[in-house]
Amino acid sequence: MAKQLQARRLNGIDHNPWVEFVKLSSEPGIVNLGQGFPDFAPPDFALEAFQRAVSGDFMLNQYTKAFGYPPLTEILASFFGKLLGQEVDPHKNVLVTVGAYGALFTSFQALVDDGDEVIIIEPSFDCYEPMTLMAGGRPVFVSLKPSPIQDGELDSSSNWKLDPTELASKFSPRTKALILNTPNNPLGKVFSREELELVASLCQQHDVVCITDEVYQWLVYDGHEHISIASLPGMWERTLTIGSAGKTFSATGWKVGWVLGPDNIMKHLRTVHQNSIFHCPTQGQAAVAWSFKWEQVHFGQPNSYFVELPQAMQRRRDHMIRSLQSVGLKPVIPQGSYFLITDISDFKRRMPDLPGTADEPYDSRFVKWMIKNKGLASIPVSIFYSEPHRKLFDHYIRFCFVKDESTLQAMDEKLQKWKAELKP
Repeated sequence: MAKQLQARRLNGIDHNPWVEFVKLSSEPGIVNLGQGFPDFAPPDFALEAFQRAVSGDFMLNQYTKAFGYPPLTEILASFFGKLLGQEVDPHKNVLVTVGAYGALFTSFQALVDDGDEVIIIEPSFDCYEPMTLMAGGRPVFVSLKPSPIQDGELDSSSNWKLDPTELASKFSPRTKALILNTPNNPLGKVFSREELELVASLCQQHDVVCITDEVYQWLVYDGHEHISIASLPGMWERTLTIGSAGKTFSATGWKVGWVLGPDNIMKHLRTVHQNSIFHCPTQGQAAVAWSFKWEQVHFGQPNSYFVELPQAMQRRRDHMIRSLQSVGLKPVIPQGSYFLITDISDFKRRMPDLPGTADEPYDSRFVKWMIKNKGLASIPVSIFYSEPHRKLFDHYIRFCFVKDESTLQAMDEKLQKWKAELKP
């Protein structure tokens, strides 16, 4: 055709680095520690809930309410209303979406207009920038920066901080929204109350909406506390809080997510939703509703999944940290999430000329080298940064430690072989 087929809003966002790295990670014999999904089963109560949803009431094969299966919106309103200190109306303050990804896309489409600015805190999940651009907005980036550490010590995600003056300078009359991710992917940082209060103060001062991606809220370690920014004074009225059943119940393929927020904002998300996907699969929503009901009964008790899961994943995190150090990698200890990043600066100094294209960041070349030569797959951290900042942070790679014990054992075998090769 002589006419341009693609819409202009797709310009510049067609390349997705995940396609290449997922393909490389799927080669035979590769231990995939790159992608963020568990390779172990969801809890029994969640599996039983899903089986009940697909084999029980035949009406669960039909449409449900457009904005959410009523038992699910009701349990989400009840469960999170207590955590946020709000009276959450299941009809006005809750929207069920196709995963947290769907919640993010709906939020950007509903709120961001041509020329609006969206502040994105880096490193950031890589969909925030293209979603801003597709909505016609302009991403404005501000980076978390690591504080110096003592020689021989491991860095921690808590050492990565925003500069308050720099953050304040990013707000302008065109700023429509700020996207917050806590716990953060890929860094694993859990924002402290003081840090959240800074963000909240600036959002209120400049009349900005906060879109907060909290899909890893139950995966917090070492006694750290996850705080939802919507629970801070004056923030419910300007915050969209996004969650994920996939991350909550270790069932990422279910693709059930949600958004919580005030009706005067949520009504615009409902407009996008009803004119795009209309509603989400009923059976998955039913399974999530029953899973939350189980958890609500056990919440705060030792057998709560939200207690057991982070305890188990902290042990796997610690296992991975010890193992990666054996070959000279320097993990940054995460406070939360599925992930940790590892400093590869020593390798960059010792082997700077790895194969790759002229403009390819070092971490991307290192990951490809490690997959090919060591059989271990990870993700380059530079893909979580905007183009101008990638070379500044191309000495980190990301690993997922929310994996089965057998996967970590396979990792250990690869690392032991690598360690043996390092001996003179």
